[in-house]
Amino acid sequence: MIVARQLTMDYGGQAAAIRDVDVAIGGGSFVSIVGPSGCGKSTFLRLIAGLRESTSGQLTIAERSPQQCDLRRAFVFQDPSLLPWRTVADNVHLPFELSHELAASTTNPTARVTEALRLVGLLDVDAKKRPQQLSGGMRMRVSLARAFVTDPQVMLLDEPFAALDDILRQQLNEELQRIWWQRKWTGLFVTHNVSEAVFLSQRVLVMSRRPGRFIADIAVPFDYPRRAELRADAEFAKLCGEVSRQLRQAAGVDS
Repeated sequence: MIVARQLTMDYGGQAAAIRDVDVAIGGGSFVSIVGPSGCGKSTFLRLIAGLRESTSGQLTIAERSPQQCDLRRAFVFQDPSLLPWRTVADNVHLPFELSHELAASTTNPTARVTEALRLVGLLDVDAKKRPQQLSGGMRMRVSLARAFVTDPQVMLLDEPFAALDDILRQQLNEELQRIWWQRKWTGLFVTHNVSEAVFLSQRVLVMSRRPGRFIADIAVPFDYPRRAELRADAEFAKLCGEVSRQLRQAAGVDS
């Protein structure tokens, strides 16, 4: 689905954000990316989304460039970025207003909005509220629903749960992997949380210090759907330890 070869991105003569990135990500897979702060994880997602163009190298999605690819891609940021004057339902409906192609290909946008809200566990009463009436976790659910309403084939998630407390974060991890297991879009998830990366993913990619490149590709063998009890499993802890070791190496910290 997604293939990068010698992918490099710099910013106007400054030090490269990423350099010589090589990776292949299969369709329908869920992959997490961890690495030191500022190593280029978010830049890599933005290149896949077509929000930026690489300086050199090759990046293809279904054998086409990100700018030419017609697969639906949804991007979820750390900040939910909801419009405060609109209701929850109207915020989720926004993609239909911004994309004529999406609106034209959808027979019943209202039903899609309702389904997307149901998918993330928001009730009818929540749909009528405005963002300021919601908790941080509920606002993030709205952001996820706004992405899901487009029926994406590729989901790009850039630290979406970083600002949440640990209990809520774990709950949303469980719901996100459940939704992915049902829908099987291709997911790329950037996080600084090793446990989160292992719990969600089939693979964890570890990126080096800037300029970033992938220095480890760790397979996660646990079956889906994954339950909360997995976090207490000895094999889970062992795998988290291996990712942490690779992450420390990536950051230049002695093990």
